[in-house]
Amino acid sequence: MVLDFSVFREGIVVCMCFFFGFGILLISHEVKMRKISFSHLLVSLLLLILHYSSEATSASNEGFLRIGLKKIRSDQNSRFKALLESKKGEFLGPSVGKHNQWGNNLGESKNADNVPLKNYLDAQYYGEIGIGTPPQKFTVIFDTGSSNLWVPSSKCVFSLACFFHARYQSGRSSTYKKNGTSAAIQYGSGAIAGFFSSDNVRVGDVVVRNQDLIEATSMSSMTFMAAKFDGILGLGFQEISTGGAVPVWYNMVKQKLVKEQVFSFWLNRNAKEEEGGELVFGGVDPKHFKGQHTYVPVTNKGYWQFDIGDILIGGETTKYCASGCSAIADSGTSLLAGPSDIVVLINRAIGAAAVAHPECKAIVSQHGRAIMDLLLAKAQPEKICSIIGVCTFDQTRDVSLKIENVVSDKDGRSSGGFSEAMCSACEMAVSWIQDELRQNKTQEDIIDNVNELCDRGSNQEETLVDCGRISQMPSVSFTIGDRVFELSSKDYILKVGEGSAAQCISGFIPLDIPPPRGPLWILGDVFMGPYHTVFDFGKARVGFADAA
Repeated sequence: MVLDFSVFREGIVVCMCFFFGFGILLISHEVKMRKISFSHLLVSLLLLILHYSSEATSASNEGFLRIGLKKIRSDQNSRFKALLESKKGEFLGPSVGKHNQWGNNLGESKNADNVPLKNYLDAQYYGEIGIGTPPQKFTVIFDTGSSNLWVPSSKCVFSLACFFHARYQSGRSSTYKKNGTSAAIQYGSGAIAGFFSSDNVRVGDVVVRNQDLIEATSMSSMTFMAAKFDGILGLGFQEISTGGAVPVWYNMVKQKLVKEQVFSFWLNRNAKEEEGGELVFGGVDPKHFKGQHTYVPVTNKGYWQFDIGDILIGGETTKYCASGCSAIADSGTSLLAGPSDIVVLINRAIGAAAVAHPECKAIVSQHGRAIMDLLLAKAQPEKICSIIGVCTFDQTRDVSLKIENVVSDKDGRSSGGFSEAMCSACEMAVSWIQDELRQNKTQEDIIDNVNELCDRGSNQEETLVDCGRISQMPSVSFTIGDRVFELSSKDYILKVGEGSAAQCISGFIPLDIPPPRGPLWILGDVFMGPYHTVFDFGKARVGFADAA
């Protein structure tokens, strides 16, 4: 039996009424003993009850549900790995084969769907949900760029990544319902596989009953092991839901758990503040934005996709979208991604410097065959770069650490004698070579293919900028509806570290999504931070306003 919060509130009021009656008897006795004004005490007690009953029902009367978002400061190393992993997803593209937990290609299996070019490794904002009765707690990314809910399963025993996160134990839930249909999702930076189950899901103060979810029994270790979240709760449309599962948001609407068919994001970009932001289901909080929202219609259900107009650099038109462009608002992406030709122009305009191409070629030339030999010898991929002497550490971490401390800002890299870019390039090369080996290619073909990937990334790894020039960098603007939305350099430059050790990274990353899904601009947290974002499900539109 699930304890509904509204019933709980009513119970509080009933209990208070009981104690009110009991209090009257005590007061009567006290009046007789001390000759205190009975009416005065009665009024005081009534005011006290009214105060607490109004506190208990205020959330219900407000008409919407608040989810506090937490924020984790990204360390430099995880950000570089996120950028490099996302490039791998770009080159593979949406034609990547769908894989089950054993790595076999499933072709066009109905039980597996691609979510192209997604990279969650560096997502910073997450919230907490509960699954089952009693609720088991999980931290999840609330992602408008996908539609499924998945969390690690207690049955995940062969993927190291699962042991770094909370795992769902269906046997401990009285509301669990077996399904068993297999499921797999291929992301740009990794994959998960498992099976469907059904259970109650607590989101804030409400319980979504009989919600389909994927119990992940296989997770790409290198990608998800270092992630700061346990799973993903998709807020996209059912059209892109793996297995056709009904998304959590759809059930919230169907079960009348929200007043309006709207949810909204406020992301706090102030690194000095602990509060990460807020996701509001059922409406918008006027404290989180200034002025009016500019709304545009959803043009292609699946993602929250809409049309955008001109793109400007320093107030000057690029004419890139003269014939129209499409974009999606994606809370599951940290950066702002777009077609490589225009993003390269943006990064050059802001003075970004290349960080990966020469290092990538050097790694393949000097260590490519050694990496292959180690992988064929079943060496742990996350340790290879330290084994060959390129990195000063390996990614193995103490499993006993608490989940929220899995990713440490001090992960052991030395600044003396080792190149940060070389280490990151090595990790990228290991990942690429591992994928090539799975396809049973010859060593010569693998070296040639990985070198080609290095070449294709030569103009697309321009991410580092001079921290001292931030104030001189041009604005970058997007025309949405009848308004120009400007991003200042403070909005799109991400500063990592402090003092002389600080490095600054461009928030623009190239991502070429081929037709029919692309080309697309992906407006992630870099855009949704300065602009409060409303997802209007009932009217199929997206709205933006200045964040407060």
